[in-house]
Amino acid sequence: MSKAAEAFRTISEVAGELEVPKHVLRFWEAKFPQIRPMKRGGGRRYYRPEDMELLRGIRHLLHAQGYTIKGVQKILREQGIDEVKVLGRSLPPPAEKKRGRKPLVRSGAKAVEEKAAPAPSNVVRLAQPHRAVVESVIAELGACRQMLLTGAVAQERLPERAPRRAGRRA
Repeated sequence: MSKAAEAFRTISEVAGELEVPKHVLRFWEAKFPQIRPMKRGGGRRYYRPEDMELLRGIRHLLHAQGYTIKGVQKILREQGIDEVKVLGRSLPPPAEKKRGRKPLVRSGAKAVEEKAAPAPSNVVRLAQPHRAVVESVIAELGACRQMLLTGAVAQERLPERAPRRAGRRA
């Protein structure tokens, strides 16, 4: 049974819907003063629909767009809460996860669990000057790897160190 859209939600329900742990929501409350859930006796949090829109927008900026906490704070400061809420409203609700085990793929007599492809959200976007530096470092590393694989680099022997003395002389 699901709640009405205008119903208040507990931190567990919000964490489940946004697919983030509860401690992350509490951390976001500390970092973003715009998130103000209603608190009842004993400190129990209840999130309003407006809070949900803001949290969806913040989550999208942090997780999907790759912004930092400071970057999202700057967006909230410069563009306002309403822009982030609009972003939160425009996002489709997260797909429901299927419960249970992963499907098995038969390979000969062995059963192997199917592995999920890595999420593309881990791609880092760099400014052009930084991108050039990173690309040159990657090229150098590739050349070093190639030299190591072909045996072009002869192993050099390090100079022997002097033995350590047991104690100091006075």
